[in-house]
Amino acid sequence: VREINLHRGIDKTHYKQEIDARTLIMCWNECMEKSSYHNRRLAIDEFNKQNYWKKKGLAIIPMKFKVGTPIKVFGQAAALVHAYSDGSVLVSHGGVEMGQGVHTKIMQIASRELQIPISDVHIVETSTSCVPNTMASGGSLGTDVNGMAVKAACQKLMQRLEPIKKANPKGSWKDWVNEAFMQSISLSATGFFRGFDREMNWDKGEGNPAQYYVFGVACSEVEIDCLTGDHKNLRTDIVMDIGCSINPAVDIGQIEGAFVQGLGLYTIEELKFSPQGVLYTRGPAQYKIPAVCDVPEQFYVSLLTDVPNPHAIYSSKGVGEPAFFLGSSIYFAIKDAISYARKERGMSDLFTLNSPATPEKIRMSCGDQFTNMIPRDVPGTYVPWAINV
Repeated sequence: VREINLHRGIDKTHYKQEIDARTLIMCWNECMEKSSYHNRRLAIDEFNKQNYWKKKGLAIIPMKFKVGTPIKVFGQAAALVHAYSDGSVLVSHGGVEMGQGVHTKIMQIASRELQIPISDVHIVETSTSCVPNTMASGGSLGTDVNGMAVKAACQKLMQRLEPIKKANPKGSWKDWVNEAFMQSISLSATGFFRGFDREMNWDKGEGNPAQYYVFGVACSEVEIDCLTGDHKNLRTDIVMDIGCSINPAVDIGQIEGAFVQGLGLYTIEELKFSPQGVLYTRGPAQYKIPAVCDVPEQFYVSLLTDVPNPHAIYSSKGVGEPAFFLGSSIYFAIKDAISYARKERGMSDLFTLNSPATPEKIRMSCGDQFTNMIPRDVPGTYVPWAINV
């Protein structure tokens, strides 16, 4: 059903937004192949026939993620680049580094544009004293917008150095910079990116709020313990379309991290409130987050190749947030495993499993002679200890 409902080619969303989804089916097919989905489904069927208290489940989930800004002003960015007489380069931009690798990619962009080793490029910590009026770093746009600003600044410097390079074509970067200094040529340049061309007119319902989409597919396998409700994440295969990656190592790390955050949201992290509205889960003793043991035992991430994106710097795509939703493949695999248990016990395979799929929910959803011994609550006859939101 999921495959039938996929966007294909140049399509439109249900809210009349044009979407280029040609790579989505590529992600789907590659994930099906790399995960050996059909063979593993047969193996899981056999495992579940032979095991009463433990069941395995498998799920494959597609994802699309909009990258863009609702209005153009939110996509602007600026940068300041200094070249020093010793050949080093100092870059300041408006992106905030919070572990997503934006500084690393900005250094790569400066290195590529100035044609110098990345070891000569240095980053100033983000400050409005260097680059004013910065926009928020979010929406997986940090490299897209700030990278364009840095690229523009570096190109200005290269234009100023062009006559010197022609006069001394065999010289080094340091030679050219020194000569520019001796000729009183400015070695500082600003760059500015005005924002994406696409905009959305919300009053008329026209335009496009997305500059482009990121696509991905995840296939996850889990094993549940029907007696305790515990589950193990056995294997996950992810295939993503992130254009031509500027730094595959950083991007794969971001995909892995986003996925683990997602599985935390869908299977572990639960808010509990008292009937009076007091939050109980206020610390690590009550509010659980993913640990090393929650990472899939086998974890594979692949990137589509030869899929350039014409709407972002160097044909890349934003990658920080899109893979977050793929963590839901763990949730759906758990639900698949529970359905096997329920069928074996003569129960309906149509049931509600609210997210997050915590051990107690898994345990009670499986159903057996033990859960049947528990008296059912009669609404209105008691005050609940906690309210799930």
